[in-house]
Order: sequence, then C-alpha cells, then structure tokens
Amino acid sequence: MKWIERIFESALWNSRHVVILAVVASMVSAIILFLIATWDVALLTMHVWQYMTGHIAEPYNIFHDNLVGHIIGAVDDFLLGTVLLIFSLGLYELFVSKIDGAENTAHGSNILLIKSLDDLKDRLAKVILMILIVSFFKHVLHASFAEPINILCLAGGILCISLALYFGHNAGRHN
Repeated sequence: MKWIERIFESALWNSRHVVILAVVASMVSAIILFLIATWDVALLTMHVWQYMTGHIAEPYNIFHDNLVGHIIGAVDDFLLGTVLLIFSLGLYELFVSKIDGAENTAHGSNILLIKSLDDLKDRLAKVILMILIVSFFKHVLHASFAEPINILCLAGGILCISLALYFGHNAGRHN
C-alpha cells in the first residue's frame, strides 16, 4: 500500500505544473497589451504630428482632451500588462520553480521576486490600485462639474484615493 501512496502523492505534487497554462496565458496577454498600448502611442504620435503640421484642423481643446484620454488609456494598458506579467512570474515562482535569472543577477528586481502567495497578492494589489487611480483620472477628465455636488463627489473620490495610497504605503512599510 505504501507504493500506491507514493504514486498518488507524486502525481498530486506534479499536478502543480498545470499552473504553467496560466503562466503562459498571462504572459501572452501581457505581451498583447504591451503591443497594443505601444501601437496606440505610435498612432497617437502620428496624429500629433499631423495636428502640428496643419493636416488636421481640430479645435485645440478637443485635440488636447482626446490626446490626454488616449495617453491615459495607454498607461492603463501598460499597467494591466504589468499586473499580468507580475502574476505570471509569481505563479511560476510559487508553483513550478524559482527563476534563477531574477535571483542570481545584480539587476534582479525585487518586485519580481515572489516568495509567498501573500507577497504576490500585495504586489498585485499595488499595481491594481494604480490602475484604479488612472481609470478614475480618465473618468474625471470627461466629467461635467455643472452642479456643486459633482465637485463634492470629485473631492470625495480624491480623498478615497489618497487614503488608499496612504494605507497601501503604510502596509508595505510594515512588511
């Protein structure tokens, strides 16, 4: 009976390698987001060039609002790609193997060294918080402040973001 237990435990332990599917899918998704955001910035650069050379006759305020909105969208995509990258590297380190290149070089980044599930969760939470801040900023750009309650809601949103950053920073310092 001991040999059955060893075979079962070996199969159970090796089943952790199924995580490689999530690692590969997350890495591919991150690369796709980086490529899309880079393409958007390249198109945006061409649009700015056309505006500056007079090939596009658009009022400045509309041009500026569109420009800033697209840049914020690109930042949002880059941050989400970063979340997926950290997630894939963290899953790999936790379930499959340590990444020798990250640990054995002077350039190994501490953000990519994941030692526990809580460590992965904390690193992801910080980047996700930044995504939420960027998304909030993107929505604020297109908000109308015709009534005083709208300005009060904006102030409340900024206060909530400030508190989230404060508590997130303090939580990271205590670890």
